[in-house]
Amino acid sequence: MTEDPSMRLEEAQKRIESLTQEIKKHSYDYYTLASPSLSDFEFDQLLKELLDLENQFPELIQPDSPSQKIIGESISEFKSVKHQYPMLSLGNTYSEQDLLDFDGRIKKIIEGPFHYAIELKFDGVAIGLTYIHGKLERAITRGDGVMGDDVTQNVRTISSIPEKIKGNHFPEEFEIRGELIMHRKAFDRLNREREEEGLPTYANPRNFTAGTIKMQNPEEVRKRPLDCFLYSVLGPKLPFKTHSESLDQAKAWGFHISDHRKVCRNIEEVMEFIHFFDKERSNLSFEIDGIVLKVNEFNLQEELGFTAKTPRWAIAYKYQAQKTETELEEITYQVGRTGAITPVANLKPVLLAGTMVKRATLHNFNEILRLDLRIGDTVFIEKGGEIIPKVLSVNLDKRKAQSIITLPPSQCPACGTTLIREEGEAVHYCPNESNCPPQRIGKIQHFISRKAMDIEGLGDETIEQFYSNGLIKSLPDIYLIPHKREEVLGLDRFGEKSLQNLLKGIENSKNIPFERLLFGLGIRYVGATVASKLARHFKNMDSLIGASMEELMEAQEVGERIAQSVYRYFRNQKNLEEIEKLRDFGLSFSSQETEKISLGEQFKGKTFLISGVFPGKSREEIGTWIESYGGKLVSGVSSKLDYLVAGENMGPSKLEKAIKLKIPVISLDELSNMLS
Repeated sequence: MTEDPSMRLEEAQKRIESLTQEIKKHSYDYYTLASPSLSDFEFDQLLKELLDLENQFPELIQPDSPSQKIIGESISEFKSVKHQYPMLSLGNTYSEQDLLDFDGRIKKIIEGPFHYAIELKFDGVAIGLTYIHGKLERAITRGDGVMGDDVTQNVRTISSIPEKIKGNHFPEEFEIRGELIMHRKAFDRLNREREEEGLPTYANPRNFTAGTIKMQNPEEVRKRPLDCFLYSVLGPKLPFKTHSESLDQAKAWGFHISDHRKVCRNIEEVMEFIHFFDKERSNLSFEIDGIVLKVNEFNLQEELGFTAKTPRWAIAYKYQAQKTETELEEITYQVGRTGAITPVANLKPVLLAGTMVKRATLHNFNEILRLDLRIGDTVFIEKGGEIIPKVLSVNLDKRKAQSIITLPPSQCPACGTTLIREEGEAVHYCPNESNCPPQRIGKIQHFISRKAMDIEGLGDETIEQFYSNGLIKSLPDIYLIPHKREEVLGLDRFGEKSLQNLLKGIENSKNIPFERLLFGLGIRYVGATVASKLARHFKNMDSLIGASMEELMEAQEVGERIAQSVYRYFRNQKNLEEIEKLRDFGLSFSSQETEKISLGEQFKGKTFLISGVFPGKSREEIGTWIESYGGKLVSGVSSKLDYLVAGENMGPSKLEKAIKLKIPVISLDELSNMLS
């Protein structure tokens, strides 16, 4: 029986669509949120599978495929700037055979001798620095490779980046690229300080670096010891014949260039370098995740050229994350502030990547089922540069005969309440949000966090201390602290000065804007961005409390799941009682929004939904522009929608629903033309 070609094509299309969405999600986590949920190896395997399928079925390649676009997006908190030279990613591999194949392809194209410039692949945050007349003009993050974030003010605080070049002989204008990093010892010290302050710690130096360079206050950036290794000089009519020569000159100009680089005559010398640093990398003061090799001669780089996404004259060899095996001694369960139950693997201590590993996250019970984890199993664990320790698999050859299948948790480990699991979700929840101690503590810790009420003098540990001593049991109790001076002074580590700082912080928090208060309430699915959208749409707490499901879904970025969560929250009597008490303490319950600019009424009476990515513009900017002409923004497709403004990578379900309801789908240009 022969295979049905159409069926194979249909299956390939489904898999390509699935891989595309998964890769985009993990790309966003890695590049934009700096919170990777996969190791590099797992991510690269997904991308390789996609590329293989697209090579087999080229007719299925979509313009928005990760293979056609450089992965990553710009953060809207900073001004988005176009790169003068696109910041292309490198092709990469974990296979030495692929390097030999790469070498073979180069030799087929280039006649005569050539060299490889080889250097470390730093595990940090890519940055492009532009110098004009010898002075630092701007610093731009990688972003999506075409547009990046202007972080010049933050970069100026990094001591290893020169504000002015040494000497006199340099191009009038050029760009030099590199990687922002944080050294291991500095990372460990800063994490210890955060832990002492009751702040969440970072998983690795790269995340700390990414979080630092995105900070709004340059003075705070200055306090964190970032470093920068530069590795590429770009510009018109540069006076260099080779890559290595350009780096030698950059070092003379005062740039921080790594000494761990070499010019190799052949691929065999490249392999020696790779093998040396595979063993030596744990002794470096900073994290690397591989080695980069480039054809050294610039004229040959030009001859080899580029693909749509990567240079043909360079490739990255990435080291496998370090793995080992140990025994699973116990599975325990942690309770988060939203009631989510997270399983944790408690391991027999084992040395991995230079640190002693005792615990690993298991995310949710589905992961336990997938791995078929049982107490007493010998498990393989991995610790890459990007993620906390992770259980990879079970060594079934060592499984004990009397091992018992792990059953899902039925009761909350903190309060004993029967757990629930909502349809379509992988996570078990404890519904006892009013009386479950970890939830109560977590909710208060979230309320006082920097992105919410930002109360100076209160940290996670202090909240735990106050909770256990009965001083704070709910959010309004924070504002009763000024009446409990003697009780506070009787606690460890609290003197008159620290109390005064705390009282000042509590008083200052009363001026925190409404959207941050709303975020601080900790409503499930309502992050800082959604809280801002809700505050902007409803203007005050009373309007939000009284909103119906349909009215909630009219706010930007509020779909059915978020609307349902907000609606339920404000139908809970205990939540409403807390809110009224907070109102009595004088907190901000309405938006202090500046008056909107009116440019006309061409869109008056029309509703618009903005979906997708628009090069050079954020959805927020487009939305403000629509409103300035009298238009109204909504967050979902319904029969009441007049126009769907579609950008790149928009959700297929929205498009499908709009077509079904015969709602006009227009581009940004078509929207602009409507004005005339």
